[in-house]
Amino acid sequence: MPTLADQDLEARVFRKVRARLIPFMFLLYVIAYLDRVNVGFAALQMNRDLHFTPSEFGVGAGIFFIGYMLFEVPSNLLLERFGARVWIARIMIMWGIVSVGMMFVTSVPGFYLLRFLLGLAEAGFFPGMILYLTYWFPAAHRAKAIAQFMTATAIAGVIGGPLSGLLLGLDGVGGLAGWQWLFLVEGLPAVVIGFVVLGYLTDRPEQATWLEADERAWLIARMRDDRAARGEAHPSVWRALASPMVWLFALLYFTIISSFYGVSFWLPQIVKQFSGLSDVAVGFVAAIPYIAAALVMVWVGVHSDRTGERRWHVSIPACVGAIGLLLSAATDTPAIALVTLSIAAAGIWGSLGPFWALPTAMLSGTAAAGGIALINSIGNLGGFVGPQIIGSIVERTGSLSMALVALAASPFVGSILVLLIVPAAPRTPSPAAGAADVQS
Repeated sequence: MPTLADQDLEARVFRKVRARLIPFMFLLYVIAYLDRVNVGFAALQMNRDLHFTPSEFGVGAGIFFIGYMLFEVPSNLLLERFGARVWIARIMIMWGIVSVGMMFVTSVPGFYLLRFLLGLAEAGFFPGMILYLTYWFPAAHRAKAIAQFMTATAIAGVIGGPLSGLLLGLDGVGGLAGWQWLFLVEGLPAVVIGFVVLGYLTDRPEQATWLEADERAWLIARMRDDRAARGEAHPSVWRALASPMVWLFALLYFTIISSFYGVSFWLPQIVKQFSGLSDVAVGFVAAIPYIAAALVMVWVGVHSDRTGERRWHVSIPACVGAIGLLLSAATDTPAIALVTLSIAAAGIWGSLGPFWALPTAMLSGTAAAGGIALINSIGNLGGFVGPQIIGSIVERTGSLSMALVALAASPFVGSILVLLIVPAAPRTPSPAAGAADVQS
């Protein structure tokens, strides 16, 4: 059993690691997510100016994930080889340049091309961050760390909504449309912060000079024992990619992401339709569901780590997300619609931290790099399907309510699929690990 001194050392190490890595990674993901979904706010003006139909917008918003999928696995393998510092910096600088280039879109083919290139440029960022967290946090601490990192997607909505609304208000200033200002101002930070990454990130605990020598040695030993505790179920990337369980994770993630990006890309237009507010006001109101998502996301992640349970912490929030979408489709009252959209966002976002704690507890090393990337790339095809489903239904029926009903099926299926996953048996680490609480 760990002594009080061991417990104090563990608490001190992870407090320092969290303080050093999570806020910075959080900032990176806020910028990434904002550049990925700000097209939803741009659509309030861009669709009108460029005469895009709902279906064309849905395809353009989602085609990002085709480019994303094509380079996802090789990108993550290259990160494992060259290190997170260099590779994440490269990704950010490239996607920032493409994101700024979105301001020059004039046609549907150009819209599709730049969205595809944006996905290609950003490929590997998210799974690279998840892989990076497995270098620093053992399984027992991982759901909380992932949830704190992924809360950035919700905070990006909280920040990005009002910011995007204000930038849309610059319509006509300097000869640029509001949506052009949006892409310009929100794309540049990725380029700047990309260079900061080169000087700030530490690739592995072995290079963590910001830890004391005893803290660094303890963390290296703890992570070594954590990898050993996971065994050799997937000793190579190829066996990991061929694993039925990895593909089940990918399918499960697809169901969550379909609704995740269906809401993300269309939320501004949904709020606009039920409220009739100005573009600036829509930006502020659209932040409310993201606030609910951020709060629930962290709470679910912490509770999942505390109990050591993962599957029901994915299933129940996903089911709540589906119910929220159905309730949103059933009401015409603006205040109630905002509440139900907040419930939907809280449920969908809340499932993400415990979800990623499941596959990262099963894979390690190069197998983790390939397996996590495969799960993310296949799952993110839901980011193409979800927005396209909404766009097609809206164009054919003129009803967002019917589109929300269709979208609700996705997280509901996910809430069932996750229960098919056989949880890993709790493992007892070696005494040298100094911690008997490692669970998957």
